[in-house]
Amino acid sequence: QVQLVESGGGLVQPGGSLRLSCEVSGRTTRNLEMGWYRQAPGKQRELVATITSRGTTNYADSVKGRFTISRDDAKNAAFLQMDSPRLEDTAIYYCNTYTTWLRNRHDYWGQGTQVTVSS
Repeated sequence: QVQLVESGGGLVQPGGSLRLSCEVSGRTTRNLEMGWYRQAPGKQRELVATITSRGTTNYADSVKGRFTISRDDAKNAAFLQMDSPRLEDTAIYYCNTYTTWLRNRHDYWGQGTQVTVSS
């Protein structure tokens, strides 16, 4: 069973920085695509960034140039570096990965970590 645990959330000022971590257990991350999603109050969960097993990254337009996703397969972990956060980045951030079997995709989620951007 794959389990994901996020950490590193908290209160950050606009223009500051914050680094989120996602520790994975139950399976090696070497062949997994990792992602970060977020959900603000009253809104749907949305993609923030993904990174493939080969290191190819993808970002939501709203965070391009400010957030950086990375991975360390030796530590079975993924990270999200949040630079110059804005008030609208306030949300619960979730780590995600998935496995596929035949044509079925099974998603795994962490419990989420709260990020609050406020002065």
